[in-house]
Amino acid sequence: MANIKSAIKRNKQNEKKRLRNRVYRGSARTFVAKARVAIESGEKEAAVESTMRAIRALDTAAQKGILHKNNAARRKSRLMKKIAAL
Repeated sequence: MANIKSAIKRNKQNEKKRLRNRVYRGSARTFVAKARVAIESGEKEAAVESTMRAIRALDTAAQKGILHKNNAARRKSRLMKKIAAL
């Protein structure tokens, strides 16, 4: 445990940011997983809709700095490739 006042404050800030980031990262992962399931089911309309939700979540996470923009772009690209293969 930190003894220095600034280190204590930094730990509190890091914990707040970690919890805030978890929300966006977790929702992005959830939407991507749902999109993959929809793509594998073969229903094109549902797959496209769920993929758009996943892309929106990835863009939000990238905009907030939780995911690197290239990481989000790579994930979106992989989803779009799978959609195109349908």
